[in-house]
Amino acid sequence: MTRPTTGPGVVVTGTGMITPAGAGVDATWQAVRDGRSLPDAVANLDAVPGRRCLAVPDFGPETLPGKGTRHLDPFIRYALVAVDEAVADAGLDSRTWDGARVAVVVGCAMGGAAVLSSAHARLTDRGPQALSPYVHPRSLMNMAAGTIALRHRAAGPSHTVVAACASGTAAVGLARDLLRAGTCDIAIACGTDAGVVPVIAAGFAAMGALADDTGPGASRPFAADRSGFVLSEGAAALVLEREESAHGRGAPARGRVLGHGFTNDAHHPVAPHPGGAGAEAAVRAALRDAGLPPAAVDHVNAHGTSTPHNDRIEAALISRLFPQGPSVTSNKGVLGHTLGAAGAIEAVLTLRALNSGVVPPVAHTEALDPGMEKVDVVLGAAREQRLSVAVSTSFGFGGANCALVLGA
Repeated sequence: MTRPTTGPGVVVTGTGMITPAGAGVDATWQAVRDGRSLPDAVANLDAVPGRRCLAVPDFGPETLPGKGTRHLDPFIRYALVAVDEAVADAGLDSRTWDGARVAVVVGCAMGGAAVLSSAHARLTDRGPQALSPYVHPRSLMNMAAGTIALRHRAAGPSHTVVAACASGTAAVGLARDLLRAGTCDIAIACGTDAGVVPVIAAGFAAMGALADDTGPGASRPFAADRSGFVLSEGAAALVLEREESAHGRGAPARGRVLGHGFTNDAHHPVAPHPGGAGAEAAVRAALRDAGLPPAAVDHVNAHGTSTPHNDRIEAALISRLFPQGPSVTSNKGVLGHTLGAAGAIEAVLTLRALNSGVVPPVAHTEALDPGMEKVDVVLGAAREQRLSVAVSTSFGFGGANCALVLGA
């Protein structure tokens, strides 16, 4: 493998996650690997009848201990659960590290929608005297990063990246850059969102973006009969360190962040560029950053939302850019679309695939859309495959395109 020459190597030493499959990376990996549906996570919202949504199962102090955590907006709570696991997985103790050298980068699309919706209802029904002074501390977009920093004594750079559904991927890329620049010694990257809220769901339904299906197979990326995405929620976190620092303390590497690229379509507020020009530019930029040619890529964890336009454009991009035919999966068949959390969740799952030599299937997709036959989409069951380099892509409203190149 050709090593990047633009800066020190960056490794992932810890990962954490919470999704509708449960708390912990293992729970989600097993569900995605097995291509399981998640009947216990189904959320039926009156605002979107005939549409399937997936919610994180309720949890208490056994999963998230700490005074006051129960009343935070779910997007902050999910982030704390994921980061707690990632820090522990990295073998780090935030009580003893040099917090001034620890950065936090969080990607999020929606922020505290649940807290704001509840506050608005109280304001409408009972007047301003009914509002809590904690409405904003529990809902502002940057409060996930701020609460992580407070909980883990991380006094270094703190950033919140807002790039719609590419937010989590962009957070990992920015965290990598902070390490290479020498701004910090440890970077916590997290993607989180809790958008299973009536007003958010109804907004997507009004756009025609949600699948018109309530069954377990409602999300079927790349399928000939796909009709839209399944709204979901969750969070994932990665602890990044420079390779020499991780090696010096004997920390095992979960994988490597070899490169990332971030572009904008500058085409339309919500529709992707029909030729995928911006998405392709992001992938090529990530490969240049990694010092690798497209032929080095063994596997692609696609954005794969199950929407008609995205999947068609992304499949054409993969076929054009990777004629060698890397295996392709999308985790959204099981997990639905977790919005700003998706990129971080998929980065962690891609690292699992690299390390285990197992590529999860695209759940619920039986027949590919005609014209996608040249793309090696993994269907039916997980595939054993020796992997060295993978690309994970995320695209979002506002023309955002982000790609990561990850190594075993």
